[in-house]
Amino acid sequence: MERKVYSPITGRAVPVTEVPDEVFSGKILGDGVAVYPVSPIVLAPFDGVISNIAKTLHAICITGDNGIELLIHLGIDTVKLNGKGFTCYVKDGSRVRRGDRIMKMDLKFFRSNDFRMISPCIITNPDEFTDMKMQLGEVTAAQSEVIFCESAEAR
Repeated sequence: MERKVYSPITGRAVPVTEVPDEVFSGKILGDGVAVYPVSPIVLAPFDGVISNIAKTLHAICITGDNGIELLIHLGIDTVKLNGKGFTCYVKDGSRVRRGDRIMKMDLKFFRSNDFRMISPCIITNPDEFTDMKMQLGEVTAAQSEVIFCESAEAR
């Protein structure tokens, strides 16, 4: 069964190996893409449940109805802001549908304080999938497919 992840952010998708943080570029947490945002709005990339929101609001995890566990990490080192510059519209356990608004980032604030806003979108349970393919380039939140994979059970 084919599984899809739509970009949660409008911007430019690049390989996760380009993220200037070895935890992401080394695929320690999993595999995926990273998005340079041009819009402050973060949308649900598929139907599922919010499984974890960092207390500092810089990261959110979604468990999809499609079996994908996705980490959306908003910017690099933004954990240091303790939530400043983020507005969260969901809570742990919230049910979301693709396209629902889940977060907003104050991109002007982040950039004026020298935070890199490249945002990794990582499948944290990659062993459950095969043939993972990434779609890079210009992406629109909740409309552009950025990760395609097949369930390992299908093999």
